[in-house]
Amino acid sequence: MSCEVPSAGQGRGEGLRPLVGDRFHFACHPKVPCFNACCADLRLILTPYDILRMKRQLGIPAREFIEAYTVSAHGEHSLFPMLRLRMREEGRRACPFVREEGCSIYQDRPGACRLYPLGRAASFAWGRGQPQEAYFLVEEAHCLGFRHEREWTVGGWLKDQGVGLYNEMNRSWMEIVTSQHPRLRHLTEDKLRMFHMASYNLDRFREFVFQTKFLKVFSISPEEAEKVATDDVQLMVLGMNWLRFALLGEPIMTPVTDS
Repeated sequence: MSCEVPSAGQGRGEGLRPLVGDRFHFACHPKVPCFNACCADLRLILTPYDILRMKRQLGIPAREFIEAYTVSAHGEHSLFPMLRLRMREEGRRACPFVREEGCSIYQDRPGACRLYPLGRAASFAWGRGQPQEAYFLVEEAHCLGFRHEREWTVGGWLKDQGVGLYNEMNRSWMEIVTSQHPRLRHLTEDKLRMFHMASYNLDRFREFVFQTKFLKVFSISPEEAEKVATDDVQLMVLGMNWLRFALLGEPIMTPVTDS
């Protein structure tokens, strides 16, 4: 399944240009005249790992983050309910986290922001190693960063911006939302709510794991349960495995059988 992974510039009529070779010129910093101009009027899809990092940076529960900083994007890119970053209503509809001096959550900014000015197309195939990837340039009319002398390779840019970790953490979720598995043809409201909870509202999912029969239904070691209780990343991984098991029938979790 091929898909275009959302990038920070998408949705504003920008041009997409294939990379010639593996190199491009770009820089973005306060001395570039268009600094912060790209941080407005975005239709930026947020991934589970994006929200995990952002809500942790802000020190607020997932539900509060969802209510304050996201809008529904159901049907825009997938059969599943997704969330977009909510832009400010006034003026140029700027990102709620952008300041004159730059991004106020820069260390935990979304993966699409890290990737910009690159876009990524990826082909996800279950159980077949790493996805096939292709990168291209997202060129916006206002952007002067391409005129800079600083030269990058794609690999150098991805490493410098910390994109690799985000790609890896988002991979299982991307495989789910781009799947064309026959089991997804008739998604019930319960399954859509399940997807939303495990993808975005990790605090609610943790309550679900520990306050229902979840740990009695699935074979989960005490050590793993302890990690899930305190580590959001481990909880997110469990959530993705649960979705793959419940929605796609992947034998990735082991139900407890009566003796």
